[in-house]
Amino acid sequence: MDLSYTEEEQEFRARLRAWLAKVLPELPPKPSADDWPGRRRYDLGWQRRLYDAGYAGLHWPVDAGGRGATPTQHLIFLEETERAGAPYVGANFVGLLHAGPTIAAEGTAGQRARWLPPVLRGDEVWCQGFSEPGAGSDLAALRTRAVRDGDAYVVTGSKIWTSHAEVADWCELLVRTDPEAPKHRGISWLALPMDAPGVTVRPLRTLAGSAEFAEVFLDEVRVPVANRVGAENDGWRVTMVTLSFERGTAFVGEVVACRRTLGELARAARANGRWDDPVLRRRLGRLYGEFGALWRLTQWNVSEAQRTGGVPGTGGSVFKLAYSHARQELYEAAAEVLGAGSLALEEEWVRERLSSLSYTIAAGTSQIQQNIVAERILGLPKGR
Repeated sequence: MDLSYTEEEQEFRARLRAWLAKVLPELPPKPSADDWPGRRRYDLGWQRRLYDAGYAGLHWPVDAGGRGATPTQHLIFLEETERAGAPYVGANFVGLLHAGPTIAAEGTAGQRARWLPPVLRGDEVWCQGFSEPGAGSDLAALRTRAVRDGDAYVVTGSKIWTSHAEVADWCELLVRTDPEAPKHRGISWLALPMDAPGVTVRPLRTLAGSAEFAEVFLDEVRVPVANRVGAENDGWRVTMVTLSFERGTAFVGEVVACRRTLGELARAARANGRWDDPVLRRRLGRLYGEFGALWRLTQWNVSEAQRTGGVPGTGGSVFKLAYSHARQELYEAAAEVLGAGSLALEEEWVRERLSSLSYTIAAGTSQIQQNIVAERILGLPKGR
């Protein structure tokens, strides 16, 4: 991994910085946190601006509609957009960071042509239909059934914690197509149209007060066989591709955001006198070191993914495990710096603090990540 920048990369940074300075003042006001239809319009509007300017899918392969940028250019893009305060992917994160890259890696030419351009243009939103009420962290224990009927699957079951289901056009859906096979081998990965008859969405309100998750009920929903990504009953392998993106590269922009937040906390501590506390200074200094290391790990993971064909490896589990806990401690430190009174008045800080509690569960619990690291990286025997 080369951490220096070439002249071409520096020119790319300058062009991007100039474009952001021009376009960001033109954006409309951001909708409230609980207005998901409004946030969908806002997020997709930003995605369309990126597309028109040539920045959408920057690191995606050219044959998937992207620009085929280098890992370094991708990281420069994330650094500059975050530092400028540009919108994040928001309601479009499943399509851009999970489903889209999976289809680019595993889909047929027809599937890539159908689903990837609308994601990059900001025309369609995806949600993730993986978790189920009875499966918990054991994703392979899913029970949603898909029975083959001619050129369609008839799907019955339910999903929970389905991100952005209430505003989504498509769902990356895991179903059991062979109930007699071992649980990891009877799963298929389908693209479900959310407007299909038999789909019912019930939003779930989180601890932070938002409703970006939902329950999804599927009552004999017909999904074309052509919507299956990968071979029938090969969905677990395809799912590992999805999860490698989710854990390996989907959080990279958030690392930059956390480093910026840490700087804001240091300035706030100097302003309110908390900087005089040596224990707090050491805590913030240690967090500065941790997020610096996470950024270097991010660079390594992105570079490694590029070297091995675009799919992140098990190093993503190392990153996800460390990042989840570092983010939680960051917002614990925020409470210490700002104090209870300030937190009561700062809605954004409160929302981020509550949201941070979910990171050791979302995208695979910390316990699952520890198992992956132990078994696949350290070569330890499987636990019993």
